[in-house]
Amino acid sequence: MKILKSILKSQSYHPYHLVDVSPWPLMGAISAFITALGAAMSMHNYNYGSLILLFGFICVFYVMFVWWRDVIREATFEGHHTTVVQIGLRYGMILFILSEVLFSVAFFWAYFNSSLAPNIEIGAVWPPMGINVFNPWEVPLLNTLILLLSGVTITWSHHAILAGQRKEAIISLALTVILGLSFTVLQIVEYVEATFSISDGIYGSTFYMATGFHGVHVIIGTSFLIVCLIRLIKYHFTSKHHFGFEAAAWYRHFVDVVWLFLFVTVYWWGGLQA
Repeated sequence: MKILKSILKSQSYHPYHLVDVSPWPLMGAISAFITALGAAMSMHNYNYGSLILLFGFICVFYVMFVWWRDVIREATFEGHHTTVVQIGLRYGMILFILSEVLFSVAFFWAYFNSSLAPNIEIGAVWPPMGINVFNPWEVPLLNTLILLLSGVTITWSHHAILAGQRKEAIISLALTVILGLSFTVLQIVEYVEATFSISDGIYGSTFYMATGFHGVHVIIGTSFLIVCLIRLIKYHFTSKHHFGFEAAAWYRHFVDVVWLFLFVTVYWWGGLQA
């Protein structure tokens, strides 16, 4: 009788996924609080502030790892991500990317608000006097080509998955990961060689906030793709069931488009006024 009840209880008569009770939301909130507390203590030079901040980061990354591990298990091995559930996940990813678009708009707004009508305090010119801007046709152009090429390779990987060509999908996705890592390395080199810092007035603030947050998004997207590459190697994706990869591809394309706007406005157009 108990076995029959457990079987009936485990059966689902609808296509939706009712998630099991999980400790990770609570643990994630506690970890975020510890991180914020450690950051505040570290900024105000309290004792052990840096250690608390480090511990908070470790907790956050651990929660991220185990939570996403559970989601992968639900999608791959337990079969909870039905067609209806995948539609909901797609809507969620679209809304997330939309929120990231609005997040990026704030930085462009700050940049144009400062550059189109420069204040007298910075010499009424843009870039401000004393700022040596980057040559857009050097590292910025190379990074633009790298991101555009990564958009091509990830599209190639997507079509290979749809066609069932697993080897081509793995090769093209690995190339995308390499290109993403290359972009990050070149951006670090660019920052190291910069003649101005984030504290150099409104130009430094807007430049590093816009390009820096984009760089963080590239790192996140590359991490996303590395997980997808591991899952692809482990046969987690099929031609009919690969939303995790699609979400990563959408995110990569979004990052590429934002960089094109950054290249045209911050590097090229901003450099013309120098």
